[in-house]
Amino acid sequence: MRTCVSCDTCDPECPVLREKPSARPLIFVSPRFEPGKMYGEEQLSENEATAKCYVDAIFEAGGLPVMMNITEDEALIREYVERADGICLPGGPDISPRLWGDDADHPGCTFCPERDAFEMVLLKASIAADKPLFTVCRGTQALNVALGGTLSMDVPSVPRIPGSHEWNHVNLMKKTSHDVIIEEGSLLSRACGGEARYAVNSAHHCCVDRLGRGLVLSARSDDGIPECIEMPGKHFVLGVQWHPEYTWYSSDPDFNIWKSFVEACRR
Repeated sequence: MRTCVSCDTCDPECPVLREKPSARPLIFVSPRFEPGKMYGEEQLSENEATAKCYVDAIFEAGGLPVMMNITEDEALIREYVERADGICLPGGPDISPRLWGDDADHPGCTFCPERDAFEMVLLKASIAADKPLFTVCRGTQALNVALGGTLSMDVPSVPRIPGSHEWNHVNLMKKTSHDVIIEEGSLLSRACGGEARYAVNSAHHCCVDRLGRGLVLSARSDDGIPECIEMPGKHFVLGVQWHPEYTWYSSDPDFNIWKSFVEACRR
């Protein structure tokens, strides 16, 4: 069992602990956004935060995580990209379908226009600068939409492979839900350590539909749901639909992905 480098029980001989902080690449992480809560008759400020599981995964893989703050200033967003060695986009609320012209109602969806606006610019700037980019769940859906793709907004209604078992994709974060079947020779295959398939968790009710420009599908679940996209020709652009930030300590392939991302950020 791995332990987080920020805890008190790590082996002092751990190579990650011995590494000088200056040697760690800076991994800029997009934040969660929470509207301000009421405090009596007053509304408090909005809140931005990063889940500790992302911090732990990046620390343990050898990176130095830094939370970005949401801004509408495109010059500031470009400065984030210039200063970062790599960019990570985590999960969160659904991407607004209006970004690809879908004005229909989608019951059960929750949206965050603040993150949508910030991350669309951030993603395009990161790709233009060819910065290593790793996205998770919502982040992967945002990557696809930023490049002109679309999403299916209700995974349970997406047609499955005929004869396959229909797995629960919606609410298993700390337990495995289904296998992913990985394209041979893909970035995902190399990043996870050469696995052809392995079991992952799953907590999404939206998924990639039409692929964005330059993206390819590199993994599906064993019942046919898109699970990973990547961008050939770029240094490292990888988006997974599952949540390796919750399983890096128990799944070697998921931890290998984090290490591969951090290693790409060193170059």
